[in-house]
Amino acid sequence: MGAGISILGIFVADTAYLAPRMPAVGETITGSGFSVGPGGKGSNQAVAAARAGAQVSFISKIGRDTFGDLALKTYSEAGVTPRLVIMDDQPTGAAFIYVNDSTGDNAIIVYAGAAGTIGIDDVEAARQTIEQSAVFVTQLEQPAAAAYRALDIARRAGVVTIFNPAPAEAFPDEIYGLCDYIIPNETEAAALVGFPLNTLEDAKRAGDLLLSRGVGAAVITLGARGVLFHSAAASVHVPAVTVGPVIDTTGAGDAFVGGFASALGRRMDPLGAVRFGCATAGIAVTRRGTAPAMPTLAEIEAVIVG
Repeated sequence: MGAGISILGIFVADTAYLAPRMPAVGETITGSGFSVGPGGKGSNQAVAAARAGAQVSFISKIGRDTFGDLALKTYSEAGVTPRLVIMDDQPTGAAFIYVNDSTGDNAIIVYAGAAGTIGIDDVEAARQTIEQSAVFVTQLEQPAAAAYRALDIARRAGVVTIFNPAPAEAFPDEIYGLCDYIIPNETEAAALVGFPLNTLEDAKRAGDLLLSRGVGAAVITLGARGVLFHSAAASVHVPAVTVGPVIDTTGAGDAFVGGFASALGRRMDPLGAVRFGCATAGIAVTRRGTAPAMPTLAEIEAVIVG
């Protein structure tokens, strides 16, 4: 088994607008805040895992532009090793994020830009990085064919595989059998199984269905209700970790995935890794932004020990 974590995903520049509500079509309203920062699920997960103490390589594509410069600065500061193709004919991805300034709820539009062109050839070029990892993570913001090939490479090399089926896009059924861990949120899980996860029993039923499709364990994040860890051997509800007022839930799922992957990379047992992920997310939601909100290993350990 290798060392560290490799993550395939996209970087986008998050442009976040705070306002009391979403404007209607044709309407202009006054906002209460604005920020530009690093985002993209895979990129956020890479920053979260690195800040949580892991050696992380991030595999992606960016444009040669200002937002691309932001990506490189982000990885330099977080200690992430970038495995990036820089394109001259595609822009770096960007996201529009609306954040409700009183509840912290959000709505997002993502354009992947250069990262939307990630294909099987790009994954093959990163084969060595994936094969030498202890843990591999991917999602669905880049094309599903690339995710599938990368998971297959990781599985054949004996690397622990984590698949975060986000956003809830279609993907080949063969992916299920390549997942040691699948980590959907309640909305994504509902899209996969065809019924809402209103109760813990619903979540367990969803977990059973995901196991029947070939995953090793389903780790279903349930927002304020915590996380259900569901494998053939155990079904455990892990409560959410609260460390202060929730002001921005935008990066919570990515914080959890990054923290969970980081813990697995240190050979923590899966339930311990879930608790570590919950602490990571619990701290992140008390801060504005996505990547900038990710906590350090010391901060996470203080919450777990405390």
